[in-house]
Amino acid sequence: MSGIGSAAAMLLLNRGRGAMSVVMPVSAVMSVFLSVLGGVLVLGDRPTPLAWSGITVTAPALWLLSSGRTTSPKHQDATTKRVTGDGLLASLGVAIQYLALAQAGPSSGLWPVGAGRLAAVIVLVPAAQRHQQLPAIRSAQAILTGAGAALALILYLLATERQMLAVAVVRASLYPALPVVLGLTVLHEQVDRCQVAGLLGATAVTVLLALG
Repeated sequence: MSGIGSAAAMLLLNRGRGAMSVVMPVSAVMSVFLSVLGGVLVLGDRPTPLAWSGITVTAPALWLLSSGRTTSPKHQDATTKRVTGDGLLASLGVAIQYLALAQAGPSSGLWPVGAGRLAAVIVLVPAAQRHQQLPAIRSAQAILTGAGAALALILYLLATERQMLAVAVVRASLYPALPVVLGLTVLHEQVDRCQVAGLLGATAVTVLLALG
């Protein structure tokens, strides 16, 4: 189930290329909301008041981090409505990935991540076959991206063994802050006020969850 959710999210997010400033904030915020809701209602998570404060700040922080740039006019109206729907469906896929992977017992080791990656590949292969063969450099990039995703899921799996899912999901979902920080410090990019506010919010979330 984790792999299927992951594959569905990737397909839907890929379909939203060209309007990422719409699809990314929607998917980022809603995936956190659905995952935390599942953790509380299904798994019985009971975050502390400080942790709840951090969880509450997560949604606006993610939105600001992910929506720092607006879409171009050609991606407005009907296209924007479609990619908004893609973002909502992608968030459901991400939530399924998080919730399902968290069900693995500590004794299962890293096999749940391997099984999930295999399931994702099985789902994605038919979609890939409908497109032209990728150049070698694009294939290499895809392999590196997949390896990075696998590492991230391994770390998430280890995190769920040490803390409640609601907290682990929120911490894992703060990843949009990293590209903004790297762009600011390494590439000397200009960030807008929305992204600065999002970074401050992400910092507040981290502190509140640590104290909680």
